[in-house]
Amino acid sequence: MIKKIPMMKLLINLPFLLILASNHLSLHMIHGQTQDSCGSNSNFGSLSSQILFETSSLNCLAVWSSENFILRYSQAGPSLWSFILSAPISNSYIGMGFSPNGAMVGSSAVVGWVASDGSGNMKKYFLGGQTPSQVLVDQGDLQILGNTSTILSDTSRIYMAFQLAIDEPRPQLVYSVGDNSNPPPSTPSFRLTQHRNHAAIRLNYASGEGSRIKAPYSNLKRAHGTLNMMGWGILIPIGAMVARYLKHMNPLWFYVHTGIQSLGFILGLSGVIAGLVLDNRIDANVNKHKGLGITILAFGCLQVLAFLARPAVEAKTRTYWNWYHSSVGRLMIFFAIVNIFYGIHLAKAGSSWNAGYGVVLGILVTSGLILEINMLRKK
Repeated sequence: MIKKIPMMKLLINLPFLLILASNHLSLHMIHGQTQDSCGSNSNFGSLSSQILFETSSLNCLAVWSSENFILRYSQAGPSLWSFILSAPISNSYIGMGFSPNGAMVGSSAVVGWVASDGSGNMKKYFLGGQTPSQVLVDQGDLQILGNTSTILSDTSRIYMAFQLAIDEPRPQLVYSVGDNSNPPPSTPSFRLTQHRNHAAIRLNYASGEGSRIKAPYSNLKRAHGTLNMMGWGILIPIGAMVARYLKHMNPLWFYVHTGIQSLGFILGLSGVIAGLVLDNRIDANVNKHKGLGITILAFGCLQVLAFLARPAVEAKTRTYWNWYHSSVGRLMIFFAIVNIFYGIHLAKAGSSWNAGYGVVLGILVTSGLILEINMLRKK
């Protein structure tokens, strides 16, 4: 239940309205309820009178359950739509974008936040790329009614209310939440920092049903990561261990080593090709990751050439060839491990990928140490 407040106190604490002709949207800060859900319309009703458009017929949908984002919307007229996005308040921003294809890049977005002085702010942005410099403030194709845009806030939630002048909004909606460690946008640039998390849904405005949109090229991304991890990051190290620790099983070790390395190279090459195709299809700044990948592939090609041009065992140059072959192989494995973890970081694949590969790598390292100790003891 919400405690009743005397009329005079309510008037004193009424939110203020800022109408800035071209650069700013009208904003309100209100203190009220502490929780929100689609089943708590009575609580939301206590705030609805502070919103500058009709809220009695809004549809409600929990659009992002992990971040507790709730969207209310309705068609207010022939070419007018009303939206209210509710989310937990934080030391950063919340955003809602209208995407042509479900991707964040290319979307026009509305972003709201509470500044350090407690004032509410709302801006529109064009998401032209994945770097802050490509996110352009006061740009995009959204026609927002500034005199009905409102920010409502209490101790736990922020409400971003706005109206769009459009026949029908795009059904592909993207949502984002900023990183609490980064301050929200501020004057004079209102630069938007990298988001902490994001999601995309496809909303059927008529039925009120939403479905999650799979990230663009997600299957290709997964194939790129899996092939490179299996090829360069697992099979190639196993093949190297066979060559170092199983030479007493002659000539079986040679055929096992050659077979494992060949399979690892084929999978790794396929992974690099998938990465190059992916780089051609998406707008991503992954130059370091790409450079490391090409370097690893070059090392792999050198190893294949070295295998084809290997001298006889009794040849005088065999010692130098062995040194070259093992050195290039170790460098390739080192760069591959670094690039796999770096790729997981870039893809924001989550802790499960880091943990999974980390466990496999830990098993390989432990096995290598045991085998190395046994080999030294035999010497």
